[in-house]
Amino acid sequence: MFRSCMFVSLILLLVPSLRGDDRFAIVQPKVEIEEQVYAYEPANNGAGPTWCFGAPALVRLGDTLFAPGLETLPDFQPLHNVRWMLWKRDAAGWELQQVDPGERTREPCPLVVFPDGRLLMSVNPTLVTDPQRRAGPARPELLEFRAANPKRPPKTLSPAWDGDPQFTEHSYRFFAADADSQEAIMLNQIGYSHKEWALLKSDGTWAAGRLMNVPSREGDIHAYVPGHNLHRYNYGSVVLKDRAVTVTGCVSYANWDRAGEDQLAKILDGQSARRQLGSLANRRRMMITWTPDITTTPFAEWLEVGSTMSNGGWLFPGDLWVAPDGAAHVLWYEGPMDRRLRDEYFPDIKLTHAIKHAIVRDGRVVHRGTLIEGGEGLGSEIPQSSQPRFQITPDNRLFAWYYVAGTDSQGQRVSENRMVELLADGTLGSPFVLPLAHPMRMAFTATPRGGSPPSNILDLFGIRADGPANTLSYARVRL
Repeated sequence: MFRSCMFVSLILLLVPSLRGDDRFAIVQPKVEIEEQVYAYEPANNGAGPTWCFGAPALVRLGDTLFAPGLETLPDFQPLHNVRWMLWKRDAAGWELQQVDPGERTREPCPLVVFPDGRLLMSVNPTLVTDPQRRAGPARPELLEFRAANPKRPPKTLSPAWDGDPQFTEHSYRFFAADADSQEAIMLNQIGYSHKEWALLKSDGTWAAGRLMNVPSREGDIHAYVPGHNLHRYNYGSVVLKDRAVTVTGCVSYANWDRAGEDQLAKILDGQSARRQLGSLANRRRMMITWTPDITTTPFAEWLEVGSTMSNGGWLFPGDLWVAPDGAAHVLWYEGPMDRRLRDEYFPDIKLTHAIKHAIVRDGRVVHRGTLIEGGEGLGSEIPQSSQPRFQITPDNRLFAWYYVAGTDSQGQRVSENRMVELLADGTLGSPFVLPLAHPMRMAFTATPRGGSPPSNILDLFGIRADGPANTLSYARVRL
């Protein structure tokens, strides 16, 4: 465990605006805590401590924080060569509470919290006993810890799935909690067809079902399995509120508007889209679906909220918030196609980066906006956080957090975290800089999606932009 190397807490003072548009708050950030939490050895299994991306990996209960971690097991080969850890932070700092005593897994284990002090961790232990076998079946379940005694062995909760789904170590899992009803939902991937979902009800019983993957449209070419007509939705988020469920995710395709079957064949030159284009480059559509009651009503048809099909770029989910009026706010990153492909095949396309925001209300996208964009023809301050985050305050003010790097108009180096307020209609305030000594290029927050309350404290748990890349760090912000 690392000791605190600097005390920095970010205190943001929100007061009504005394100038300009009084719909926005004036934010005056004051730094207070920055510290390293733990370092890890790369497991080389295709995942890592931040690989759960859109699922909660930091929760707040009063003045105490909890976070999951991953420990690499050096005596085992990938893919099942890590185990979970549970960390706690109180006034004394960060302390490791316990580690998995006997199971192995591949992926990080998201964490949610209930107001009564229960912590639920989503785990996916392998059923493979042969240490030389790389892949195989797994057993998704929940572990229940108590915040009052987090060193006590957890209670195992086994979901009552619908049928006998065949889970593996590749879970692409989604996880969320409803703090008010004290219910939780988990979704785990089955091949390329669908995700199984299981709802833990407040009385301890379960409901379960399926959410099918996104169907092909005419001309769509599967990024991984040519000819397959269902496309996985991955890396997004789920929000649970009074059994209403909203789900987002990005969907991968080999093709885009100017690279149909014939042009794509020329570009790929006999190679797979994943090998020739890279796994990131294929993520082209940002999707959303919802149900008003997951126990009684099927999910709506998938709705597109964002796309890079027009320019061959890629995108990645950031965050999801469902406002009290039912509007779903979606945040994501958009990046450019590979420079080599652009230069060889599409020299007219500009390579750009952006943070995007959309609002979905009553089944329609009612707003699409850009928080920041940079790149060719736009300036050299580049949004580089592929997972921007929301921060919701107790009075339901909505802020977005992201990382920017590059050079400013005076040629000075830029590496900083920024925030901007968004109104209910998507109108943007003025961005402001968080004066961190160590800005973070990727971070989890104590989000209401994970059961943490809306807060005037912004908690950041992630990877510093200035490294080391294998170390999880923490910073705190009061609004």
